[in-house]
Amino acid sequence: MKCPKCQSENFKVLDTRASDDAVRRRRECEGCGFRFTTYERIEQPTLLVVKKDETREVFDREKILRGIVRSAQKRPVPVEQIEEIVERVEQEVRALGENEVQSDQIGQYVMDELSKLDEITYVRFASVYRSFKDVSELENLLKSITKAK
Repeated sequence: MKCPKCQSENFKVLDTRASDDAVRRRRECEGCGFRFTTYERIEQPTLLVVKKDETREVFDREKILRGIVRSAQKRPVPVEQIEEIVERVEQEVRALGENEVQSDQIGQYVMDELSKLDEITYVRFASVYRSFKDVSELENLLKSITKAK
C-alpha cells in the first residue's frame, strides 16, 4: 500500500474500527503527514447485476456511490451517510444469497434508503432511475411523497 499523496510506503495506523463486514483503518503517512482511510473487506463471490436490457455486469458499489453523490449534489447530506447507505444496500443485496440480482431491485433498495434521508435527493435519484417518460409520472411521485408525510 502507498500513500495516495506522495506514494511513500511508510505510514502508521492511528485508529482501527471493525464493522460487520469491514475493518476501517485511519492512517497517517510518515513521509508527508497526509491522513487517509483504508477499508479491509472479506472477499465476496462475484455478484452480477442483470440490467433492464438483460445484459449483465459485475456489481460495483462505487457506481451506486456515484449515483447517490450526483443526486445529493448541493444538498446537506454528509458523505458518511451516503457511504452508510451504500454499505446497507450492498449488505441487503448480498444477503439475498444469489449470484445475480436485478438492477431494479438494487435501485429500489437505494430509493428506500434515500426516502428516509432527504426528499430532494430521493426525487433526483428516482427521476434518473425510473426514467420518467413525462412530467405526470414525476408529479405522481411528488404526490406520493407529500401524502406519506
